[in-house]
Amino acid sequence: MSASEAQKNGGGDLTARIAQEGVKLDAWVREIVAWHFDPATGTPFWLDYAAKLGWDPRREIHCFADLPKLGYFQDEWLRGGPVRRWVPKAYADRPIYVFETGGSTGIPKSRITLDDFRTDYSAFSETLNDNYFPRGGNWLMLGPSGPRRLRLAIEHLAQVRGGISFCVDLDPRWVIRLIKQGQIAMVEEYKNHCIQQALTILRANHEIKCMFTTPKLLEALCEKISLKKAGITGVFCGGTEMTRQFHRFAREELLEGADFAPTYGNTLMGLACNKPFDPADDYAIIYHAPQPRAVLQVVEPEKPDQLVEYGKWGRVKLTTLTKEFFVPCFLERDEALRTPPVPAYPWDGVADVRPFRKLEANVVEGVY
Repeated sequence: MSASEAQKNGGGDLTARIAQEGVKLDAWVREIVAWHFDPATGTPFWLDYAAKLGWDPRREIHCFADLPKLGYFQDEWLRGGPVRRWVPKAYADRPIYVFETGGSTGIPKSRITLDDFRTDYSAFSETLNDNYFPRGGNWLMLGPSGPRRLRLAIEHLAQVRGGISFCVDLDPRWVIRLIKQGQIAMVEEYKNHCIQQALTILRANHEIKCMFTTPKLLEALCEKISLKKAGITGVFCGGTEMTRQFHRFAREELLEGADFAPTYGNTLMGLACNKPFDPADDYAIIYHAPQPRAVLQVVEPEKPDQLVEYGKWGRVKLTTLTKEFFVPCFLERDEALRTPPVPAYPWDGVADVRPFRKLEANVVEGVY
């Protein structure tokens, strides 16, 4: 499918809106680069980085297409400290959170933040259907806790919608350790432990209507309880086990009339929303990043400056653009199909995200 053919799918004004979003993105890139490389407001890491470049990014980076001039972001830069090198000088006196990735590939990557997670989840809140994710409804957070941002993010999501979040205690790193040791029976036992925590909350008359969980945990929970009888009307679900097959299974077998909101998120990017459900997509999971705060591209694995054609597989490339955190041209450990813009999100999407096969042997996904 060509870009022009893809644009026709969204109606007559989609081409113009795509162009408008491109102009907005370029302007935002200039603002973010100016912020992070300004000696007064900038991030110590990026100020040191610029000193080694021999040129000023504020003068040379004019648009999104210029960002590769900075080179590719290396995830090793986020493994280990000092973490304050990532705090922009403008925020040096502000309270700082630190979130970590799962640690499935070594030392966890650390990301500082102030309010980005609130901004991301407040925006996501506006995409939810109030009939299924009712305002004032309480939430169950059945997912990873500890140093990951999901705990605080789901709490904020519940609070901004007028509800209260109830959380389980779940440590994916223990699961990863058990898997590496080949203790699969213990993995199942730990999963059951997490499910029992969720069942205790759901049976405690807390009037919970909404839930976040992962595909594996959703299926395990539904083996023990009816979501409909438990009062659940909306399920927000994320994780690398999200496939077309699971999407269909969830809608047709597990949800019992509840709405389903799949998402693709991580500590570095934020939260990519799913394209509004359309049976014509054959249950594809199609995500669109929260531009201009983050951009997802699908690129040729051996030529990451080159986009693949629409409908083709490639490696996912992420660029994060907020005043708290700047990550240009980061090659994710995921691969996906490139999908065209749609009216709700007039920029490229990524579909059927899965672990990048060249790296898959080194990754343990655990409970996800």
